[in-house]
Amino acid sequence: MVSGKEIRLLHRLCRLYGIETGYPDIDGHRRLATPDSLLAALRALGAPLMCLSGLPGALRERIREQWDRLSEPVAVSWDKKPVHLELRLPLSWREHIADCRMELGNGGAARWVCRPGDLQLLKSASVEGMDYEVRRLSLPSGLPWGYHRLTLDLPARRHEVLIICAPRRAFTLASSSMTGHRVWGCFLPLYALHSSRSPGAGDFTDLDALLNWVRDLGGGFVGTLPLLAAFLDQPFSPSPYEPVSRLFWNEFYIDVEQTEEFKNSPKVRELFNSPAVQEEFARLRSTPLVDYHRTMAVKRKLLEYCAEAFFAANSGGQEALQRWLTKNPAARDYARFRAAAEKRRTGWTDWPGPMRDGILREGDYDPAAERYHLYVQWLAQRQLRDLSARARRNGQNLYLDFPLGVHRHGYDVWRERTAFVPEASAGAPPDAFFSGGQNWGLPPLHPERIRVQGYRYYIAGLRNHLQYSGILRLDHIMGLHRLFWVPGGLPAGEGVYVRYHAEEFYAVLALESHRYQALLVGEDLGLVPGSVRTAMARHNVYRMYVLPFEYTREPRKLLRDAPAGALASLNTHDMPPFASFWLDKGKRPFDRAALPVFLYHRGRLKVPTNNLKAVFRACLEHLAASRAEVLLVNLEDLWLETEPQNVPGATGAYPNWRRKARLALEEFSQNREVLEELQKINGLRR
Repeated sequence: MVSGKEIRLLHRLCRLYGIETGYPDIDGHRRLATPDSLLAALRALGAPLMCLSGLPGALRERIREQWDRLSEPVAVSWDKKPVHLELRLPLSWREHIADCRMELGNGGAARWVCRPGDLQLLKSASVEGMDYEVRRLSLPSGLPWGYHRLTLDLPARRHEVLIICAPRRAFTLASSSMTGHRVWGCFLPLYALHSSRSPGAGDFTDLDALLNWVRDLGGGFVGTLPLLAAFLDQPFSPSPYEPVSRLFWNEFYIDVEQTEEFKNSPKVRELFNSPAVQEEFARLRSTPLVDYHRTMAVKRKLLEYCAEAFFAANSGGQEALQRWLTKNPAARDYARFRAAAEKRRTGWTDWPGPMRDGILREGDYDPAAERYHLYVQWLAQRQLRDLSARARRNGQNLYLDFPLGVHRHGYDVWRERTAFVPEASAGAPPDAFFSGGQNWGLPPLHPERIRVQGYRYYIAGLRNHLQYSGILRLDHIMGLHRLFWVPGGLPAGEGVYVRYHAEEFYAVLALESHRYQALLVGEDLGLVPGSVRTAMARHNVYRMYVLPFEYTREPRKLLRDAPAGALASLNTHDMPPFASFWLDKGKRPFDRAALPVFLYHRGRLKVPTNNLKAVFRACLEHLAASRAEVLLVNLEDLWLETEPQNVPGATGAYPNWRRKARLALEEFSQNREVLEELQKINGLRR
């Protein structure tokens, strides 16, 4: 039996660690976290606590730890306004001299000295027998946008603070040369996009062709699911939302025929044109589902031949690779990790001690496999870079997806161990669809340790995407504010919310979006507090307006108006296509009766009707005519597809992330009804 005093101490300690002790459930009732859940979350965050009897000591240690930290490790300067740091100083340091050095992100520097006793006193406190003062250190205003490093040297301590100087509002259409326009684009997962030439699944050349087709129709972008590196052998995890890394790309999408080695090596072309390979490609093209194992196996062999030819040649390609490695030194480390995983055929958590701890020596991996992974990463980024550059020259953009997390056995968790909390998984609380909650299996980022490292890992992943994308979707944007953690060993329904420093994330996002001139779209669907959307609007992060979620149930105004700062669509990759949604009579019968009437009064239907094609076109055209600055058209809706790409929570019963589009690129690009509808959408967007 837990006493009232223990509960109070437990909740106080949770607040100091940023753990929420309860949350509103799907019915609006407050759901309190159990003591076991809170204890497990505290331990995952590093609290020195094994049981309730240790609460007083753990509380004293946390308070002492916070006062012992000279200041917060990160501070934000919005719109070049001055930064004021609160310094927590032992009283005995009052007369010491502090040496202050500011290293600017642009290479500049500043240096000055101050005496803590001369700074503005904010408050005094006595903690564990030691007297402290909190004093304000004001930094100069007008610092340039960027990441600046402040170092404070005192006789007994050196302390560093990251200063993020950022515009308060992220890049938007109003910031670009497209002012006054409302853009539209098409969406299709790249694995589902297929053509007569692609072997078993779409590749970067197919994506390039789709961009060109959309451009010719007046569209401004093409969107797809994450294109990041994945485990496609053993371990095997093809989900685009469980990548090996957010820093490296998936060689599954490389077009082998576009490589210099294919063009110059008879051995590579001979293998490619062999009856065995061509017959295998024909089989893979003929299946309705992507076979990642078999497609990657034949592609791997071809790419291995290309890698052999590349490293055997004395050409400028190797010089280009070395220049790339100089700028991307982690690529070699990643290549060795992948080679070691292939040799042991298991995740890194099952490796021997030194390997598990990040040390790889000769013999731990096959050098040929290392060279292969170096080569394919270099190749993937070149093909992605080239198609992105062509799109931008044509006034277009790629719409990429930045996933919430990564595979717990992947490279990022192995190398960036301190940034993650492997003792927990991200998920979602119980709701109307998942009464037991959800455990996504993704280790969450540690809210404090990522600050101490200056958000280095997060920034690197963000830049990896923004260098190629003009629009970036941020998966589960609520996770910048708070994330539902499921501590190891507990069911998903017993998870807890852990808070993050959202304004610091927004500062990074706003700064990087302006550097790369990219729009940011936050996935804000589901039970998202109003404060999250308020923050998104404050920082110009576009929200998602998805039609089935925007019903008001008011007869005169059935749908909420799409705001200008939104990306509008009829569905997402986690939802049924429009045809399936409309034809399912068991769902939303009120919508089926009221929506045609609403669309009729808005001039989108000539008469109220339940005809699928007519209602679909009316809904899409209603969104196209809305104020939403960005419109995303799911290509599969245009031919009234009924099967979804992903069924959340499906455990093998549905082929998630494997279903090819029913129509090939050559078919839908010449389909009269598809062309007519997109031409009408283009006219409505003007």
